[in-house]
Amino acid sequence: MSDTATVDLHFIDMPAEDAATDTTPLLVIHGLLGSADNWRSHIKGWQRFRRVIAVDLRNHGRSPHTEGMRYTDMVGDVVALLDKLSIEQAHVLGHSMGGKVAISLARLAPERVASLIVADIAPVAYEHGHDDVFAALANVQKGQPANRREADDLLSEYVDSRPTRLFLATNLVRNDDNVMALRVGLDQIKRGYSDIIGEPDGEQPFEGPSLVLRGADSHYVADDMLPTLRDVMPRVRVVTLKNAGHWLHADQPEAFQQAVTAFIDAQAGNA
Repeated sequence: MSDTATVDLHFIDMPAEDAATDTTPLLVIHGLLGSADNWRSHIKGWQRFRRVIAVDLRNHGRSPHTEGMRYTDMVGDVVALLDKLSIEQAHVLGHSMGGKVAISLARLAPERVASLIVADIAPVAYEHGHDDVFAALANVQKGQPANRREADDLLSEYVDSRPTRLFLATNLVRNDDNVMALRVGLDQIKRGYSDIIGEPDGEQPFEGPSLVLRGADSHYVADDMLPTLRDVMPRVRVVTLKNAGHWLHADQPEAFQQAVTAFIDAQAGNA
């Protein structure tokens, strides 16, 4: 595990609405430039039967900004939070970058992971692919827009996709100078980008139950990556969601939520 200081992560902690036979909570970890807030609608569904904790990773959401985006560092932050909440073990769900955090957690501290759910990412290194997004956010940072319309105009100079711009806009907050500012640690993320697109940390395979959900219209979990994926997660089940891209939880929310729920329920039944 990391030997650097951990970050006190911001988190959402929602108790189960109904008493459940399986009291193991679900831990949700967002992707690059996301936050726990992006998962609120799913949390409402999952919390009907179990406690759900969603985190803001370092340099994201309401969590502190700091140098270092190595997966072992982010795992250290998550383990520190589990310790703080006295959670010995959780079902762990991660999307994209958060999926690599979840895989790293499962490999470095398998005793903390009851089951592993990875959304549209493989345990491989990817090529650079966010230059336009970083340029768009830097443009907003420089332009100091007075409102979200002006911020969208600045984002649109580099990003054509409106859904992508709407997602990026979730990182905007009005600051003390009354302008729309970024709440992400953009500079720290950019400096740590080579680690983000690299392989997850850990040497050993995770031998516990695993589910990988991938979007049929996404390239992030291609067929040629499946052998590596199965080396890292020998017990993995791979499910492809139709009419879904990389943000499969937003493209097919009902199918995504049902797949996660069914998988976790199956683990409780096998306990």
